[in-house]
Amino acid sequence: MFRTGLSSQNSPQEVRQQADVSPRKRKLAQAAEFEHQHQATQQTQLQVFSTAPKSSSSSSSSTTTSTSTSSSSTSSTCCNHQLHKRVKFEDSLDFVGLDVMMAEEQRKSSGCSVLTGHANGLTKSTTFATSKPGTAKKLVIKNFKDKPKLPDNYTNETWQKLKEAVEAIQKSTSIKYNLEELYQAVENLCSYKVSANLYKQLRQVCEDHIKAQIHQFREDSLDSVLFLKKIDKCWQDHCRQMIMIRSIFLFLDRTYVLQNSMLPSIWDMGLELFRSHVISDRKVQNKTIDGILLLIERERNGEAIDRSLLRSLLSMLSDLQIYQDSFEQRFLEETNRLYATEGQRLMQEREVPEYLHHVNKRLEEEADRVITYLDQSTQKPLIATVEKQLLGEHLPAILQKGLNSLLDENRIQDLSLLYQLFSRVRGGVQVLLQHWIEYIKTFGSTIVINPEKDKTMVQELLDFKDKVDHVVDVCFLKNEKFVNAMKEAFETFINKRPNKPAELIAKYVDSKLRAGNKEATDEELEKMLDKIMIIFRFIYGKDVFEAFYKKDLAKRLLVGKSASVDAEKSMLSKLKHECGAAFTSKLEGMFRDMELSKDIMIQFKQYMQNQNIPGNLELTVNILTMGYWPTYVPMEVHLPLEMVKLQEIFKTFYLGKHSGRKLQWQSTLGHCVLKAEFKEVCFIIWPF
Repeated sequence: MFRTGLSSQNSPQEVRQQADVSPRKRKLAQAAEFEHQHQATQQTQLQVFSTAPKSSSSSSSSTTTSTSTSSSSTSSTCCNHQLHKRVKFEDSLDFVGLDVMMAEEQRKSSGCSVLTGHANGLTKSTTFATSKPGTAKKLVIKNFKDKPKLPDNYTNETWQKLKEAVEAIQKSTSIKYNLEELYQAVENLCSYKVSANLYKQLRQVCEDHIKAQIHQFREDSLDSVLFLKKIDKCWQDHCRQMIMIRSIFLFLDRTYVLQNSMLPSIWDMGLELFRSHVISDRKVQNKTIDGILLLIERERNGEAIDRSLLRSLLSMLSDLQIYQDSFEQRFLEETNRLYATEGQRLMQEREVPEYLHHVNKRLEEEADRVITYLDQSTQKPLIATVEKQLLGEHLPAILQKGLNSLLDENRIQDLSLLYQLFSRVRGGVQVLLQHWIEYIKTFGSTIVINPEKDKTMVQELLDFKDKVDHVVDVCFLKNEKFVNAMKEAFETFINKRPNKPAELIAKYVDSKLRAGNKEATDEELEKMLDKIMIIFRFIYGKDVFEAFYKKDLAKRLLVGKSASVDAEKSMLSKLKHECGAAFTSKLEGMFRDMELSKDIMIQFKQYMQNQNIPGNLELTVNILTMGYWPTYVPMEVHLPLEMVKLQEIFKTFYLGKHSGRKLQWQSTLGHCVLKAEFKEVCFIIWPF
């Protein structure tokens, strides 16, 4: 029974039905089917197509396959199945031949051979063999051995097309050919190893065109602005042309030029030619640079100019890599000369605040020029030149002429600008620091040394300290050098008059802590004490301050004239923190004596009540430890008998509790309250 390799559309059920047909009918059907397949196999053709340029003739070969039949029908069906395929390969650059080899291993196999036409005239036999399901097939593609040749004059004709296109671009006329066609032409030429000649020809055409441009710039009748506009237009046209030319010759630029490191790219070639034949011309270059410098000078003088023109021209110099050599050096020399003259003139004509604002304006203008049209590399030397000529050369003169007036008038904004500008110049801050120290010493000395200002000395010192602190914080940005210099200067001038500032500070504190002072709230009083402590740190005679402060404190405590016990203790705490516990030990003892005296007086009143001692007098005694309190010279005072009697009663009471102690009455530190009652008016007298 023969089996065909053709796929059957019958279902499995139909196959089983066919198996039940009589043997005679089956043999007849199989013979007819075999004859039909044999005829179909002889008519099968394998067609292989390959593309080629229009100039070369394309050939396709069609061969009739001869099929060897055998008793096994598997090979016949394999050939029928494989020969109905069509294969097409295309390549735009090279003619590609097809060599297909299919090899399959099979224990029992039979194959058919096919003769295929080859593009180079050779004929190969390709074997198709049946294989088991899942067996891999190998596909091998090889190039033709012989590369097709270009037609005669193809290179010259193609170059003429490209040359016409380049000249049309240079003349700003329409291009006859499609850009895609021109690009393909360049690609074809590069594929046939004519890239070197093509690059030379392109360079020559560009060079001839650029050489022809130089003549228009040698006319002497053009003024500077028109000349610059003409140069700029030529440059812009050149850039536009080179961009279009490069787009056509892009394949050349990315293959041949890229592979030859010694060759500049098409764009760099255009820059090189423009630099060599146009801008490197001595007359053209000098006139261009002179015109640019003239426009910048006009702008510095306040005239309006075409900034876009300057930006384009300076960008051209940067692209041509002659910016530093041809322009920047001369530009900086002119800038140095301009501001040197301007600085000398304005220092004589203007006051310091006005001059500082002018310098700041000039610096902002130059920074804006860098952003707008100058190259970024010019910023640092340009700004340094302006700072040197307008500031660096006049630092001492500026400070001597205007610093004192700025500080006296407390012109915060001008002082801030002064510090900002001086910080830009090397050594500027140090010079300002020295003048700052001298100012503080001079001004502070006028406050301390003049005896006529003793009444207001401390308040003026506090105000002056607030002023310089504000200047340091706001104007000098809390520069640590200025803070330390201010402290040293205060310490220097405040001790030029020994002991007197310490005495006056103690009296100033007494005036603020004494009862009846309603000038400030508790918070304001606390802030004032903090400021006093800052001034207190600068004085050398702290023992003098202690003596006067102790004397005033004793009077406030004994007479009961202290404004606030909390304020007194706060001041005591500040002194302890500043000078240590030894400095305030006696002052703290004075407060303890006052507290103990209050307890003793409560006990004494109870003692008087228990003893039933009559009398209309009320005695209040403060027990003071002699080592804590100031030394007082005893004075004999004649007291009324009633008071003398009360003193003896208190002495008996106190020594009964504290034996071995000695009481010394200081009547001069006491006070009495005398009440007198008349018919309609009551008088209270407070003698001391």
